[in-house]
Amino acid sequence: MKRILFTVCFFALFFSCNSDDDSSNATAPEAGFYALTVGNSWEYRYYDLDTSSASFVASTVVETVSIVSTEEIEGETYFKFRYFVTGNDLNSPNYPENGESFRYFREDSENLVDDSNTIIFLRENHEERLIGSLSDPILQYLRLAEDTHNLNTIAGTFETLDMELYARDGDGNLYPGISHYYYADGIGVVLNTTTFVSTAQHFRERRLESYTIN
Repeated sequence: MKRILFTVCFFALFFSCNSDDDSSNATAPEAGFYALTVGNSWEYRYYDLDTSSASFVASTVVETVSIVSTEEIEGETYFKFRYFVTGNDLNSPNYPENGESFRYFREDSENLVDDSNTIIFLRENHEERLIGSLSDPILQYLRLAEDTHNLNTIAGTFETLDMELYARDGDGNLYPGISHYYYADGIGVVLNTTTFVSTAQHFRERRLESYTIN
């Protein structure tokens, strides 16, 4: 079976630049679960699986995320996120490229969505949601897991919700690979994992190392 990296669409969501929109500064709504406040910032480091020791080893790739402003887009207030990546000097496709990019997010019905109304984090219920296809007949889904998780990173210990990203074949059979996105209330992303559709063990982690919440 081909090893398909089914989180590729999420890499595109988090790391690609947006074209500029005709917009203006707007008053920010309440921060809430996702810590949507101008001035908040987070620093993440990528960790890779060392198969010889079955442990994760810190890479050189560091990603700094900050909320720099709010903007009005088609009648909705979005938060402008700045991403700045360093350490990917070899231009590995497994990481975001070095440099600066921007994304726009807002909260909608408890979910975090971007400016194309794509769900970034699903929180409104635990129902499976079809979000698209990777390649015929592989379909991609999101689901908020039932259980919460206590996670430890360099930044601290957090109680998190777990959104699962996974795939099914044309007959509805679940592929073994599941990527996880762990969010803490009032903090944001604490950790997310990357896996292949055909492999249960994830091979990369993006961990929160420090943050500033206003």
